[in-house]
Amino acid sequence: MAAFTEKDTVQNPIVEYAKQIGWEHISAQEMGDKRQDNKDIILRNIFLSQAKKLNPSFSEDEISRILKDLESLSPNIEGNFAVWEHLKGVRAFYVNTQKRDLNVKLIDTDNIENNTFHISDEFSFTNGINKIRQDIVFFINGIPIIFVEAKAPHIFDGIDIALTQVTRYHKETPELLAIEQFYLLTNITRLMYGATWNLSSKKLYNWKEEIQGNFETLVKSFFDKQRIIRLLTGYILFTRKDDILEKAILRSHQIRAVEKIVERAMDKEKKRALIWHTQGSGKTYTMIVSAKKIIENPDFNNPTVIMLVDRTELESQLFNNLKACGFENVKVASSKKDLEIC
Repeated sequence: MAAFTEKDTVQNPIVEYAKQIGWEHISAQEMGDKRQDNKDIILRNIFLSQAKKLNPSFSEDEISRILKDLESLSPNIEGNFAVWEHLKGVRAFYVNTQKRDLNVKLIDTDNIENNTFHISDEFSFTNGINKIRQDIVFFINGIPIIFVEAKAPHIFDGIDIALTQVTRYHKETPELLAIEQFYLLTNITRLMYGATWNLSSKKLYNWKEEIQGNFETLVKSFFDKQRIIRLLTGYILFTRKDDILEKAILRSHQIRAVEKIVERAMDKEKKRALIWHTQGSGKTYTMIVSAKKIIENPDFNNPTVIMLVDRTELESQLFNNLKACGFENVKVASSKKDLEIC
């Protein structure tokens, strides 16, 4: 019977496959040397070393303050958004020695080998009131980014049970979930992934439907280091509607579309392209992220991006979506003259 346990059939293979693609394993026993106690979320010494390496102009005291800021952010989706901005390198921090605000670089997106990648199983955390234990946690530069909940293949409704556990984690230990950015639920037959603070089963996506292959191939492709950093820093989307913050994660087909759009926009010779989407495939978010990447890319030299809709009722919907995603200076053209001004 031991061969069919959750740990032997699902959890241990994930750890082994991750090790084979460059994630360094820290056992539950070794984790005790990396944390003062189970209240620690970030692996302190790894974080301090990496943050200093990536921000050489910051003093050790300032690096320690950044760590303290991360661990003291609001234990909710607002705090999760702030952590994500830190990870993207767009959140400013006041540097006393230079008397000015500087963006903090917590992940090197240009040279991923400048980062550290660790994986640990049976990760225990307590906030002093509640205690949880996540099956597997993936760390980048000492920061927990992804966690996995595994269920044995023979457990009926294993994915639903795992999602219930994830929901409980958000309620009981929000301090940890304010740091972690996405999660994966698996029972071998399915690998479902989603964004933290978005617990709708409708927003869980099956990686097996996006990438073909056996369990080993699926795990290695999902946790590819380059892909994880790209997904983390470029394809998580926070939107604010009626002062309520929401979070989404783009799927593989959306990511491919965004990257092809940006690539074609940079092409000096080819002037046209067509991305075909089916209904319900997330074309609005594909458009928004594409526009965001083009506008934020200095190679485009402050471009104007024009979005067209084929039905008037979609106009306000798109405008509200753009506003929710933090776009400023959005102008709705109501005439040819307005369009010329744009």
